[in-house]
Amino acid sequence: MNRLELPSALVDRDWLAAHLTHPDLVVLDASWHMPAANRDGEQEWHRQRIPGARFFDFDSRIKDPHSPLPHMLPDETLFSRSVAELGIDNHHCIVVYDSSGIFSAPRAWWMFRAMGHEQVAVLDGGLPAWLDAKLPLERDEPGPVAGGHFVARLQSAWIANAGQVEAALQDEGSRVLDARSRERFSGEAPDPRPGVRPGHMPGALCLPFGELLAQGHMLPRPVLEQKLAALLAQEQRLICSCGSGVTAAIVALAAHIAGHEAIAVYDGSWAEWGGSSRLPVIQGP
Repeated sequence: MNRLELPSALVDRDWLAAHLTHPDLVVLDASWHMPAANRDGEQEWHRQRIPGARFFDFDSRIKDPHSPLPHMLPDETLFSRSVAELGIDNHHCIVVYDSSGIFSAPRAWWMFRAMGHEQVAVLDGGLPAWLDAKLPLERDEPGPVAGGHFVARLQSAWIANAGQVEAALQDEGSRVLDARSRERFSGEAPDPRPGVRPGHMPGALCLPFGELLAQGHMLPRPVLEQKLAALLAQEQRLICSCGSGVTAAIVALAAHIAGHEAIAVYDGSWAEWGGSSRLPVIQGP
């Protein structure tokens, strides 16, 4: 059998269905929901999943256990061990999906890219698109998987910290895009996390992640290019932020699809920035 290669960072359900049994392919369910949704991604994965899918838990397991911030990127050692436990090797092609369409899967995509794994893609439309096509599902209790061998190699260019964001806000060669809603960006809506100030970073621009999607699918590349071109130049370095580093990855994925190369996610995002009294916050559109 020929070696498998992903066609792009976004694959559709037909491509996945056609390659589902290829030995080089691993499918991951990275479903995560806001606490107010009262949904458990792992429980839903137990009930039904794309055949062979393993659960990628970036909220409780594959995260920095020492950080007070939610689901921060772990170090190379923890990531390598956790991914190997899912039966993943460095040569595998990975397709990540979530049960919302496109919501949390790009976070897992970004984590793999930040850890040096390039053969990773997001399923466009996620599990809802798979269900709409009446494609096969697994509903039995998931079985054990044989351990893999994965060595992560941290790619720091994909990651931004608060200091780097501060510098980028003053740098004409960089742009910070905030994926939160316009109401949260402006400060009209309170932050859902206690003790986190409303508003946004001085100099950041708002690009709500939902404006890059239509019915759980990513907008076509020409439309993404147009939306991004209104906010940043092709040569500018992009830093994506949001509430806690999840939907920022949707903006990062869209920019990658649109041909941007210098892309980072601010991992701490507004949970860190808005929660720190030393970092500047302004309100208004």
